[in-house]
Amino acid sequence: MSRLSDLYKAMETLRKEGVSTDDLEKKVGKLEEEIIKKEILPVVTETIAPALKPVQRELVLVVDYHPDEPVRVSLSRKKNIAELIDAKLLEIDPEVEHKELGPRKNKSGKIAPKTGLCIYRKDKSVLQEHDAATTFTAAIVEAGLVKVRELGLKFCRVNLVSTTKDKKYGHAQREAAPGLYVLTHSSTKDKKKMLDKINEVLKMGWKIEIVK
Repeated sequence: MSRLSDLYKAMETLRKEGVSTDDLEKKVGKLEEEIIKKEILPVVTETIAPALKPVQRELVLVVDYHPDEPVRVSLSRKKNIAELIDAKLLEIDPEVEHKELGPRKNKSGKIAPKTGLCIYRKDKSVLQEHDAATTFTAAIVEAGLVKVRELGLKFCRVNLVSTTKDKKYGHAQREAAPGLYVLTHSSTKDKKKMLDKINEVLKMGWKIEIVK
């Protein structure tokens, strides 16, 4: 457990010091998953196993965990965990052809001030990460990657949630789940517009604000 705590503390320290952690997020996610598999799941298994000994049939237990909320455990009579999941076939997105227009010139010469996003959930909790792109990605994950993908939202002709890395904007696509990439190549204002649409259609109950 201490390894996870140390990992979270290290990332939080970097964020507080203003160090960009964008490049570390994916590596940290993999390390976090490895620690959970090797250190936490065995403890959970040892705890549950004795309680299940009287049971004489196969079953599947689903643990729904959210930080700072009570753990919910659900029982299924199905034998295969895959049967519990509303699985959908995700087609591979075709490559998008982009026109090369050359570098854009800023006529005013002024650089717009950096802004972020803050999302107030209907339960009064707040979703706000250290930058707009990370908050944007986290919000889409919360809304459901597949659900958002089904809305057909695009930016720069690329699916907002795509199954392929775009050859031009791939650097701005974040792998939010294995094989699913969220495009963050947009202004904070455009990110808000897309989140407003997601909020409206999926009835998330968010209040979304642009913050400095």
